[in-house]
This record gives sequence, C-alpha cells and structure tokens, in this order.
Amino acid sequence: MAHISYPFKKINKSVFQKPASVTTKDVIYWKKLGLPVLVKEFGAIDYIDFSPVEPHYFAATCSVRIQIYDPITKVVAKNISKFKEGAYGASFRNDGRLLVCGSEEAAVKLFDVQSKNVLRLFTGHTAPVHRTFFTKDQVKVLSFSDDKSVCLWDIATEEKLATFSEHTDYIRAGAASPLSPDIILSGGYDHAVKLYDCRCNETILSVNHGSPVESTLFLPSGGIFVSAGGTEIKVWDLFNGGKLLANISQHHKTVTTIRLASNNSRLVSASLDRHVKIYDISTFKVVHNIDFPNAVLSLGISENDDVLAVGMIDGVISIRKRDQPVQASNENKGLFKFAPDHILTSPVDTVVTKSKVKTESEADKHLRKMEFTQALKIVLKPYVATKFPEKTIALLQELLRRKVLHVAMDGLEEKSIGALLRFFKKNLGETRFCRTIIDAANVFVDVFESRISLLTTQTKILYKAMQDELNCEIDVCKRVCELEGAIGLLLSAAQISNTVDSIENTDALAPSTKAQKEVIIDV
Repeated sequence: MAHISYPFKKINKSVFQKPASVTTKDVIYWKKLGLPVLVKEFGAIDYIDFSPVEPHYFAATCSVRIQIYDPITKVVAKNISKFKEGAYGASFRNDGRLLVCGSEEAAVKLFDVQSKNVLRLFTGHTAPVHRTFFTKDQVKVLSFSDDKSVCLWDIATEEKLATFSEHTDYIRAGAASPLSPDIILSGGYDHAVKLYDCRCNETILSVNHGSPVESTLFLPSGGIFVSAGGTEIKVWDLFNGGKLLANISQHHKTVTTIRLASNNSRLVSASLDRHVKIYDISTFKVVHNIDFPNAVLSLGISENDDVLAVGMIDGVISIRKRDQPVQASNENKGLFKFAPDHILTSPVDTVVTKSKVKTESEADKHLRKMEFTQALKIVLKPYVATKFPEKTIALLQELLRRKVLHVAMDGLEEKSIGALLRFFKKNLGETRFCRTIIDAANVFVDVFESRISLLTTQTKILYKAMQDELNCEIDVCKRVCELEGAIGLLLSAAQISNTVDSIENTDALAPSTKAQKEVIIDV
C-alpha cells in the first residue's frame, strides 16, 4: 500500500485573536478632525460658544476674561477682560455681533464683539450668574444664577421683565426655546428641571433628573429637551407631560456639558471622565468616542462640524479642525498641450514580482519534528506569552487536539513550568482563552499532581496562586448566575400580565416541547 503524504498544517491562531473593530461612517467622519492644537489659559475653561456667523470665532470663558479665538489660526483674535471677578457662560447672539456673559459679581454684561465695549449691565441677582443666553427673538436675555432664580431681561430698556424662583438650590444650566421667546428651561442642583412660560409668569412643567443638573438643551423641534447631570443624560418629551423618552448612561463620571452637532442629528456629551461621546439622536446609541488628556468642562462645535473646541479643567483648550480634502494641482497640465501624438516609445520591460517565501514559525518547526516540549517552550517565552498570548493558546489547543499535551508538559524544566503557571493565572479570566486554559490546566494537574511536593517553593506559590485565581473565577460565575436569575425573574414578572391575557384568550393549550418529547404507549 502506497504511503500518502499530506502537507503540514500550521498552528491556527486567528480564532483566538481579538475581533477587528467595526468602522462605521461616523467613525470615519469624526476621525477626519485633525490633530489637536493645545492652548493654555490661566484658569479652568468654564464655557465655550461658537459664533453662528462666519468665520465662526469661538468665545472661551475662563478666569476673569473672555478669549475670542480664530478657529483657522488658533490664536486669540479678541480679549475681553472687563471683569473684577470670575466670568461665566459667555454666549453669542445669532448675528454674532453681541456677546452676553455672567460673572461672579452677580451681574450680567452685554458686549459689542467688534469694539469690546460693555453695552448693557443687568444687575439684580444676589449671587454669581453662571449661564446666560439670548431668547429666540434676540431682544431679551436670560440669566441663571446661584441665588436660585432665573431672570428675563430686556436689552433695550435694561430692565428685568420676569423672575422665577422655583428652584431650591443653585441653577447652573438653562436653555431658551428655539420656537418661542417666552419659553425658558432651567436645571438646578436640586435635581429639578423646570419649564417656564413668561406670558403667565409661572412654571408649566417640572421633572426630576435624579442628580444635580449641569447642562440642558432643546432639540430643534422645541418639543423635546435634554438634561445632563451625574453620569446620566435624560431625554424628555415636553408635549407628553414631561415623559422620559431615553436615559443615556455611557459616562462613569459627571457629565459637564451637552451640545448638538451634524445639523442637529448628533448629540455630543463631555464628562469629567476625559471622554467626549457622540450619539445618534434617532437611537441615542454611541457612534464615536474621543479621548482627552484631562477632565472636560466645556465644549463647542462650529457649523458643519468644521471645528471642535474642548475646554479642560487644567485650563487647556484643545482645538481640532476638520482636514480639508487635498485638490489635485493643475500647474503641469499645460506642459504637453502641444506635444505630437506620434512619438514612438520603447516597449516597457515586463517586471516579474518576486514571490515571498513563506516562513515557518519556530513552534511549527518543532511540531513538524514532533518535538512537542520544545514547541511549548518557544510559546512560553515572556515576550510571546505576554505580547501574543493567542500564539500560546493556539499551540496548547493543537497539542490537546493531538492528545500529546501531557507529553509536552512532562518534559518541561522548572523555569518553563513556572512560566506556564503564570500564563494560566494571567489569562484564566479571558473569555477567548478560558476553555482552552481549563482543559490545559486539567492536563497539568494530571501530570504534576503526584510530584507537586518535589517542585521548588516559587513554583508551589505559583500553583497556589493559580488555584486561588480559579476559585475567584468560580465565585464570579456563581454571582453572574445569580444575577441572571434575578434579571429573569424581573423580566418574567413584567411579562406575566401578557401571559395571563394570552391564557384567558386561548381555547386550547398546545403541547409544549417537553410534553412532545414524553412518549407514553397506551395499551
């Protein structure tokens, strides 16, 4: 009988590698923001607001001044420093000509952006004013203060038109309705988000956010508003009596500010956890995440998402500008305009690409020679086991498949035994490797159980550490099973009413799968 030779099958490590991240349109879109330009200011960046008109300057409120930056050159275009104490929450009017800002002085100041002059000074608050906005009609100003009040001011007369003192703690967030100049939204540290109507001077809606509210905004429809505070962002339906539409909890530290982007189709949130997350408004799922070196206090996005400015707690402003597509140069197109079309050219030589020689790993070479112990030693080297653990796991899986792992382990030296135990302990909790490690650990116990006492003290300590790690994993599995049972109980309780209704409306019950498997012969 002729001997049939089969090609050697290499170790397959691809099944243990981490899955590749899915690249979506949003990821590609937001990654086109260029490298950040970092600008250092003297204090924490309290608020950032972009001018709605070109060239879309943005105002950064920090310390006792307002810095107006040019987003193209990333340098200060104007500096407004007419404050004795801290400035807060400077925001532009829709025409970009006026700027309103609160302060530690309990006053609201209105500036001309071009001349930097103070046009109006609204006094009446008794505590610092942290947020200020223009109303929809652009002729009135809103202010939100630590004296627990919201005030509406008339720009022309510099007089207070209305005051709302419904909150019981500091008011640090607010918004003006995009549809009506008479609707005001405020959020306070008393966990309340309140909606006011200036036509009747009373609160028309109040909802409980559950945490101190740091930022609020209206969606463009005017019927939905968003509040951010603690680690949660909540979406509320105004026309449905303040019904909670969504509860987003993607941050693990306090959310400091929220903004709209991408033509109001994306919601952007910043947090003290150093992350800026971008959500799809239709699903409220995270579509992209941007990391920063320090806790983020404020952010602003220009029109068409061309510039992203982020202010951090250490006074650094990160400015990212969208990379513009490079257009092909036309300067050389005219060089051959009058060249004749009958020029003879020599034939181009055929270039034969040199085929790459397929190399074989050291472990595969030893496997081919049936040197199983040597192959195992190769993948237990610190660099391979730490940097490429999938290679080690792939070899263990192959040795298990060939049923020669006990042979490979039996020939290991003391140093390699310690490396194997360290690998087991480190990767036991990794879901990709767990099953293979458990099988390999069982083989290890079978091989070395009778001679554990003969091993060195260091190896015994590693063996004991592996046992402790295994017990911890067992405890985790038990807790997860308990949690799964509790969740199942809650889900079944929520569905019990539907189940009862379906039973009442059913004339005859159909046999279950278990009943169908039960076969009884009737004689």
